[in-house]
Amino acid sequence: MSQTIVSPPLSVTMRRIAAELWDDPDSRGVLIGLLAVFLVHLLLYLWAPYLLRSDPSMTVLRPHASTRQFNIEIAPDTFRPPPPKPKPQMKFVETNPNAPDNVPDKTNNFAAQNQQVAQEKPTPNGKSDHPALEGQKDIKSAQIVTGQLSKPIEQTPIPPSAEAPPQQSTVMTSRPEQNPLPGIEKRIGDDAEAPGTNVAKFTEHPKNIPEKIDGTKNAPLIEGATAMQPAIDPHHPRPRPQIVKQQQVRPAIFEDNKFGTENIGPIAVDARWSNYGVYLQKMIETVQRQWDHLLEDSRIYPPNGSTVVVKFVINSEGKITRVISVDNKATEPAARACVNAITDRSPYGAWTDDMKAMLGEEQEMTFAFYYQ
Repeated sequence: MSQTIVSPPLSVTMRRIAAELWDDPDSRGVLIGLLAVFLVHLLLYLWAPYLLRSDPSMTVLRPHASTRQFNIEIAPDTFRPPPPKPKPQMKFVETNPNAPDNVPDKTNNFAAQNQQVAQEKPTPNGKSDHPALEGQKDIKSAQIVTGQLSKPIEQTPIPPSAEAPPQQSTVMTSRPEQNPLPGIEKRIGDDAEAPGTNVAKFTEHPKNIPEKIDGTKNAPLIEGATAMQPAIDPHHPRPRPQIVKQQQVRPAIFEDNKFGTENIGPIAVDARWSNYGVYLQKMIETVQRQWDHLLEDSRIYPPNGSTVVVKFVINSEGKITRVISVDNKATEPAARACVNAITDRSPYGAWTDDMKAMLGEEQEMTFAFYYQ
């Protein structure tokens, strides 16, 4: 009879060895240390990718994480040159009609005629394109001279009062001297048929009169002249007739400007002539006349310093298509008069081709009205 010895399974063997080691106090400590080291390394292996990440967000570990990438983007304008500065906007100014026509060297102002800035008293080292003016600091004005749009009129003498009405008076003159025609025919000699003569001296101012009239020599030949002459009051003499001299420009409220120019001459401003400048000048003067007419008829008297700013749109046919806004710092009738002054005289005439090329089919404008 034979006998076969079979070795026990590996798991049984390991359990037996572990039991023997666990029963021995010294071996137990070594076993616990080995298990602790194994667990620590296992945890470090599993948590190391999360601990080294810069992303604070917590995500579930993916079995196949993709490789990380980063891109560098350069701003498109980093290496581009800066865009050019926009061209300064053209500004309309009102010129001095008495200043000479002179094209300015460089300016952004346009007007109804060419002018170079000048003033009567120069400003040392002055480089402004506007003359130095004393005015108000809280307004914006494009005017440099003031006047009236009405034509100059002659002042007539003040008529005499009712107490001294005109009287018909005879112009007193001296009586002129008058002499009869000289010379008479005489018959001299014995013969009745013989001719005879008489020498006589010619007198001054001879006339066909029968007798001589004594009077003043070289007296004016006025006989019985009369005239309507007003009675003169020595205590109230009549004023001397004179012509009122005024520039035919709009009445102005000046904007204060301390820095002027070195140029000496009639007050002027840097401006270039253009069709648009002529058009605007005529339009502004038309609005000014209509505004004055409305104020005189309606007797509107808002407080001094009141302002009304009207923003509107005008098209290429010269028609006011719409009023955008009215900034009213006066009374309601005063604001209505300003709006009507603009719309009543519409249309103001068709634009020229160069105006259409510059402005398009319509243009927004702003008019400011000042009550003083």
